[in-house]
Amino acid sequence: MGAYIIRRLLLMIPTIFGILLISFAVVQFAPGGPVERKIAELEGMNVDPTSRIGGTGGGDFANNTSDASGETSVTSKYRGAQGLDPEIIAKLEKMYGFDKPVHERFYLMLKNYLVFDFGESFFSGRRVTDLIVEKLPVSISLGLWMLLISYSISIPLGIRKAVKDGSTFDVWTSGVIIVGYAIPGFLFAVILIVLFAGGSYWDLFPLRNLVSDNFDQLSWWEKIIDYFWHLTLPIIAMAVGAFATTSLLTKNSFLDEIKKQYVMTARAKGLGEREVLYGHVFRNAMLIVIAGFPGAFIGAFFAGSLLIETIFNLDGLGLLSFNSIIGRDYPVVFANLYIFSLLGLVVSLISDLTYTWIDPRIDFETREV
Repeated sequence: MGAYIIRRLLLMIPTIFGILLISFAVVQFAPGGPVERKIAELEGMNVDPTSRIGGTGGGDFANNTSDASGETSVTSKYRGAQGLDPEIIAKLEKMYGFDKPVHERFYLMLKNYLVFDFGESFFSGRRVTDLIVEKLPVSISLGLWMLLISYSISIPLGIRKAVKDGSTFDVWTSGVIIVGYAIPGFLFAVILIVLFAGGSYWDLFPLRNLVSDNFDQLSWWEKIIDYFWHLTLPIIAMAVGAFATTSLLTKNSFLDEIKKQYVMTARAKGLGEREVLYGHVFRNAMLIVIAGFPGAFIGAFFAGSLLIETIFNLDGLGLLSFNSIIGRDYPVVFANLYIFSLLGLVVSLISDLTYTWIDPRIDFETREV
């Protein structure tokens, strides 16, 4: 097992390198970068991030062109730069680090990322690490509680549905699950706000922030209540769709295992139904559920919480990443990409190792990575 873990850890290096390299290359052609946005700000114009920068089509990283006199033409490089002093453009490029060659910028980024130095945000002026740490409580709260609640309910429900396959319980719970899966999380969030957050009916739950403004003045038990009071509606909105996938996956996995020969043999030996279910079927049936955990984990901490954070005015990593992409705040974009890619690879490794904990018969040592 030790050799397998080392191989997986070593493979993370080229994987992360490839992700960053491809993303960095794509950014070279992204229009409306930070230099052009700053130029538009200086010119007193509105910035359109989707507009294509004229000239070479290379975004903020296009090569300068020369006119007939041999002088560098700034206007061919940045749209809206007409009339600006070339020295101002040069200072802007130096401020955002675009005065260096592309390969040098990429090398410096990799070098700094090895020690988790993500630099400063282009537009907020704060260190990217501080921004991420500031947003972490919201994303951790949403992701952690959603996963715990979803899995703690979905797995027992899926097992019960498999045992009661075809019964009235199985039919009506399947109907509820399908309806929950069909309703998008953001739409369900809006319904919850209308019903319980002062929309049109009851004003029972808050609609912004993770805690109340007077949180520091509350006693420890009041802080716990206040914390979960703010999380109730966002967690419900996020978890309603997650129940469907995990519950049905658990049910189908258990049904497949229950029909196998070794289960019939265990029953023929006189073992009780509970002993057969949890002593023999459980560890085999849960393997497919565990396989989907890394994706669910990353989705809960990032993509799955973006709309929920926006609707409930929660300032987390999902909203930070989205705003940084729209605003072309590249240090924040690449820092989030690096962290979530690394986190996804580590969680995937932990998921594989969990296989051996559930079923010791699985041996990764003899498997090619």
